Formats: sequence, C-alpha cells, structure tokens
Amino acid sequence: MIGSIASALGAGSGIDTVKLVEDLAAASRDPKVEQFDTRASANKAKISTVAQARSDLESFSTTFAGLVAGGTLQSQPNVADQTALSAVAAPGVRAGNLSAEISVQQLAKSQTVYSAYLPAATDTVGQGTMTLTVGAQSFTITIGATNDSLTGLAAAINTAASGVTANIITDGNGSRIVLKGQSGAAGAFTLTPDVGADPALGRFAYPGTGTGLTLAQAAQDAQFTVDGIAYTRAKNSFSDVFPGITLTLKKAAPGAPIAITGARPTEALRQTLSDFVSVYNTLKKDLATARTTTGGDQSLRALEVQLTALISKAVTSDPQINSLTGVGVFTNRDGSISFNSAKFEAALAANPDAVEALFSPTRDATHTVITDPGLSETLKSLKDAATATGGVLASVTSRLQKESQLIADARTKMEAHETAYKNRLKRQFSGMDSRIAALKATQSYLSQQITLWSNQKN
Repeated sequence: MIGSIASALGAGSGIDTVKLVEDLAAASRDPKVEQFDTRASANKAKISTVAQARSDLESFSTTFAGLVAGGTLQSQPNVADQTALSAVAAPGVRAGNLSAEISVQQLAKSQTVYSAYLPAATDTVGQGTMTLTVGAQSFTITIGATNDSLTGLAAAINTAASGVTANIITDGNGSRIVLKGQSGAAGAFTLTPDVGADPALGRFAYPGTGTGLTLAQAAQDAQFTVDGIAYTRAKNSFSDVFPGITLTLKKAAPGAPIAITGARPTEALRQTLSDFVSVYNTLKKDLATARTTTGGDQSLRALEVQLTALISKAVTSDPQINSLTGVGVFTNRDGSISFNSAKFEAALAANPDAVEALFSPTRDATHTVITDPGLSETLKSLKDAATATGGVLASVTSRLQKESQLIADARTKMEAHETAYKNRLKRQFSGMDSRIAALKATQSYLSQQITLWSNQKN
C-alpha cells in the first residue's frame, strides 16, 4: 500500500517539457509552413513562365527590328570598285533593279590655307579689321587689344560662323593658323585686311602679296558621270542622283567606269523567314505554358490569338503579297507555324519588291507606317501593347507579384501567431513544472515520514 502511494507521487518526474513544447509547436506550425511554401513555389513558377514569355517577345521584336534596320533584308547597291565608290540604300528603298556606270573625274575638296610660323600662339598678330568673303557674303573679323594673338584671330574667325574654320597647329617649329572652308567650289574664300588695319595683319591675308597665307588646297566640286551624263556636287556624299541611295565618292578615276547594280538579299530573306518560324514557335509555346501555369489566364489567351493573327495580317498595301502567308509561312493545326520554301521562291520570282517590302516597307507620301507598317513595326506594336503599363504581360506580372506579396504577408502573420502559441505553451509547461516540483517536494517529505513511521513500528 505504501509502495503504491510513493510510486503515484513520482509520476511527474522525468518529463522533457522543452522537447514537448517544441513538438507541439512544430505540429501546429509545420503544416502551415508547408502550405505557404507550396503556394509561394506555385506563384513563383507562374511569374517565371510569364517572365520567360515576355523575354521571348521582347527579344523577338528587338532582334528582328535590328535586322531590318541594318539593311540586310532589302536590296542594296553592289559597287564593282569599293575603293572608288560606295553606295547605301536607305530603309524602304527598292534597289533591286539598279544598274548604272559611274565615272569619277574629280572629288570635291575644301579650300585650305595656312600661315607662316610664329614663335607661339600667344604672339601678337596686329590690330584692326579684316574682311572674310565666302561667295557673295562678307564677314568682319575684328582684332583688338583683348584678342591680339594667333589664338584670338582663330577665335574671331570661328565666331563669325562663315563656314570657314580656323585651327592653331603647334609643333617644333612654332605655331601657325590653318583655315578651311566648306566643301565645293562655292566654299572658296578670301581674307583681306581693311584700310587702316595694322600692316602686320597682311601676314594672314589670302590671296596675299608674298607674305600672306599659303594655299594648300583649292576648293572644287566633285565631277562625275552616270551613264555618260555629267554631274557636279559640292560634296563627295549625296543621295539625289539615285533617290534614297547615298553615293560616296572616294577617289577620282577618269576614264574608268564603275559598275553599280542592285543585289537582292535572297538568302538573307530565306534564312530570316526560317529563323522567324523557329523563334515564333518558341514564343508561342512559352505563352501557352504561361497560360496553363496561371490557370488558363484569358488575357494571355488573347495575346496568343493576336500572335496567331500576325501570320495572315496584311502589313503592306501590296494587293498580292502583303503578309507572311504570301511568302510560304502557314499555321499548323496545333498552332505552330511552318515555312514552305517553294512558295517563297515563287513569290520572290513573281514580285521581289513586294517580298522585300514585308521586311523593309517603302516610305513615301503614300506608303506610311499606318498603311505599310511591315512585319517589324507590326511585331513591335504587339510587343509594346503587351508590355506597356496596363498591357497583358505587364498586368499579369503585376497581379502575380501582388499575390506573392500577399503570401509573404500571410506567412509573416502566421509566424507571429505560431510564435505566440509557442510562448504560451512555454508559460503553461513552466507552470506545470513548478507544480510538479512542489508535488515532488511533498512526495519527498511524505516518503521520509512513511519511512520514519515504518521504523518506529519496528
């Protein structure tokens, strides 16, 4: 009987309350943490798939636009002698049928004159006024006490804004002034001291009388022929002989005609269409993945529909070949696209300018970005609308980011609640430990008394 009482009073000993609190707190917290982890992971996957689709669309549009802007998808002039002449067609210019012979008699040049050496650029040049004449215009150059130096003379000439520029050249022999006019015969100039000017300014006169400026190069126009017709131009680069094609004369070669023809980028167009199909299919697949991951988001579905419509959308005003379907791109039953090279070759043979215009549309009074946006501009418009604030991809991303923040906020509240619960358990079990300790003290006392009673009976 006595042994049973002692055993019962010792039932509270050996309890690991620390582990018990940890286990109870974990049993409450862990399922909730797992739930939040699952939600956060799923939302992160959604954000990732939408970001991938956006990246695909932006890269597609930017790369395609760069290819078009570079001029590799339109006919370019082909010059037989690139050392003597270069030719570049502006975007949208049809140069496929270009054929001509150009003979360059002389290049355009700027008049250049220079002075004798002075010991230093700060040396005085003489005071007074000079008249700088360019064509029918005259400009007054004033040298006074504040700018009486070679540097001051150069600054006064440059300030006149006559088209003549002045520079100071300094080397081991000292400093001298160099004047250069504008290109072409009309850029020839003279510089003469006015009556009453310091005679020393005569050193900078052109034409001079023995001590004036020295002519290094005379002004002249470019002279050339195109198919036997003579032309002159004030500059060596111009775009009004073949509209939209910039010609740059590099060297004179009288009597040596240079052939210039149009070169069509057939291979570049073919490769671009093949690449277009590949990139389009990747974008379409990633958009579908984003839509599925986000639970069938209808706005993403609408973007897919717009992308699909791009294949048959008329992007130029040509009545026959104005869309990708006209050059052999077609949509498969699964939504992907394919490229029929035979149809492309047939379209290129029938109307090469119309094929080129899909990539590099004509730009003139009747062919504008509205009537003839071209594939690049159409794709860019789709991309801009989807990624702009309020656009499909921007809106979906914003919504998912808000969801991510809501999950984080809810997780923070949950952690605070579970921490409070754990602290409450600690207080409760701490109280229990105190009571058990008191009971054990009582047990110890009773045990001593029972032992004492037992010994007295014996």
